[in-house]
Amino acid sequence: MLQFMSTPAVQILIADDQLAVRQALRLLLKNEGYETVLAQSPAETLEAVQRHEFALAFVDLNYTRDTTSGQEGLDLLSRLQTVEGAPRVVVMTAWATIDLAVEAMRRGAKDFIQKPWENARVLAIVRTQLELVAAARRSQSLEAENEYLRRDRGEFPAGDAGELLATSNAMKPVLEVIRRIGPSDANVLITGENGTGKGLAARCLHAASSRSQQSLITVNMGGLSESLFESELFGHVKGAFTDAKSDRAGRFELADNGTLFLDEIGNVPLAQQAKLLRTLETGEFERVGSSKTRHANVRLLSATNSDLEAEVGSGRFRRDLLFRLNTVELRLPPLRDRREDILLLGNHFLQRHAKRYRKQFQGFEDDAARALLAHSWPGNVRELDHTIERAVLMATSPKIRVDDLGLQGSRPNVAVQIEDMSLEQIERLLIQKSLARFGGNARQAAEALGLSRSTFYRRLQQYGL
Repeated sequence: MLQFMSTPAVQILIADDQLAVRQALRLLLKNEGYETVLAQSPAETLEAVQRHEFALAFVDLNYTRDTTSGQEGLDLLSRLQTVEGAPRVVVMTAWATIDLAVEAMRRGAKDFIQKPWENARVLAIVRTQLELVAAARRSQSLEAENEYLRRDRGEFPAGDAGELLATSNAMKPVLEVIRRIGPSDANVLITGENGTGKGLAARCLHAASSRSQQSLITVNMGGLSESLFESELFGHVKGAFTDAKSDRAGRFELADNGTLFLDEIGNVPLAQQAKLLRTLETGEFERVGSSKTRHANVRLLSATNSDLEAEVGSGRFRRDLLFRLNTVELRLPPLRDRREDILLLGNHFLQRHAKRYRKQFQGFEDDAARALLAHSWPGNVRELDHTIERAVLMATSPKIRVDDLGLQGSRPNVAVQIEDMSLEQIERLLIQKSLARFGGNARQAAEALGLSRSTFYRRLQQYGL
């Protein structure tokens, strides 16, 4: 009978047909703070490895077929190597020979101990093997994280916190909340219109936390199709579906011991919300195509421009999931409500883009500054950033002029005719007006324009809104 204790982050499997051996090794490891699972046969050993994730396994070579050859253990060792996520194996036997040790190593064993063992040697092996496990996991996590970074640049490595620039009264409560709850592990729901800086606020919260030296992993739930939801969040194993050419870690695994930021959380399909809730409550999940339960310890940050209470009322969002997300709510004001910050942010973006494009500027002409202050900014800070970048590219004088900004309505005496605009300019203007009409609510703006959710989000990114 398998004997399972609690399920910690790291467990050690002990497989031996003798109860005295299992208990002695279990007691030795328990005194050193390690948790163990016990198995008494090759069948129970395989069952345990298929159901749970172990960092290390002590496996006896002799069971019931005979007492000295070690063939049962060697066969078990070969079978263990075919199991997804198999642990590192240390083999044990009272009938040790050089040939047997060599064959065990050839079949995948990482070390070999002879019974009766020396406790000091066993503990030294455990420490060494667990250090190698930790190093391998760090390497795998870094490799997978770099893959995501290369693919869509949606993640931020440790230390890239950014800076939330603000002096306005509207932003003082935001800065105070970040200061007070940043160091905690509390789940935070960041709300506000598109482009208000929700992603930057998440990075600031992560930078202020005890997890700041670990990774911040970001998932844009708005751009995630329902068919890829589980694979992206939980990972998959090779062969789980047509394009699954190899095992792949999901975002929860990548964020283990760090921070996971779920952007546009209001767009999670109702059918998938239960799966997400289960992982947030227990830390448990399975890769697509695998029955092995894995664990992740993450601090959860999420963001939305939707009214989630209204979504709950309409049946499109689970109330229990909302409770799990918003231990603390952080609401970001739109740029039109923090106009004291417009020129501060404008100068910051000017310096950044001037450096990027190797140009030099002395600030803004007075009429350009007035145009920045007068604009309604339906795309908020993100729109301001892209507007300044465009101005840097277009400008030919030492100061940014109003014409460089390209803001519709920045020159009130000049009428803008539709026939003088490109198709992209018209589309951008319509999206701006729709966002302004619905107070920055992307879902309602998309529905009014007859665009799908994914298409609308691609347009927002394309036009810097």
